[in-house]
Amino acid sequence: MNLILRLLKLNGVLALTATSRSTHYQHIKQGLMVQPISQGLQAVAYPEHEIQAIIAARIAGKSEDEIRTIVADLTKQRKAVQ
Repeated sequence: MNLILRLLKLNGVLALTATSRSTHYQHIKQGLMVQPISQGLQAVAYPEHEIQAIIAARIAGKSEDEIRTIVADLTKQRKAVQ
């Protein structure tokens, strides 16, 4: 099975989520958004499929607690990849 994964820089995430930079970082602190992954010394990005999952949850009307659970699950999945 071929899996295509894309990484998004912050500006791409902000455009997709229609949020400001400060709101984005507030969502990370609140557990409503995934942490970025490191791409080097001063570069980070976000897996697109994780951002899409969070957007889909918001569109579906999931509560903040449900979104926190989704974010926690996505974070666990990162650690399970080998």
